[in-house]
Amino acid sequence: MATHSFHHVGLSVADLDRQCRFYSQAFGFREEYRTEIPEAGTRISLLSGPSGAALELTECAGSAPQHFTDPVDGARTQGYFHWALTVSDLEDALGTAVARGARVVSPPKPNRRADARFAYLADPEDNLIELLQPIR
Repeated sequence: MATHSFHHVGLSVADLDRQCRFYSQAFGFREEYRTEIPEAGTRISLLSGPSGAALELTECAGSAPQHFTDPVDGARTQGYFHWALTVSDLEDALGTAVARGARVVSPPKPNRRADARFAYLADPEDNLIELLQPIR
């Protein structure tokens, strides 16, 4: 059996530069590379986070937004509807993200397994992000 490991999450965005700034300022991601496919009207940036999580942001001319009001609404549509980051301080991470343009969708609360607290927020383009703080 072949081995595998997680590499990145891909996110289609309307404004690549704005989203790169948000993820850099809110969560400490840094741009690893940027490329363009002019004939497709596409720009791509791969960002890596301090813990090794990676996020590929793709801006494509004519892309259509989707919007979920909350995680349950997102789960009602098949396909990807959020991605999650582990954080050491949930309130601090949430406050930093909100100060950079995110909005709180679901305030901090314990998860059902009781091994973490979590909150959902929406980035400046309304993409859902779950923040998880493990309980030690």
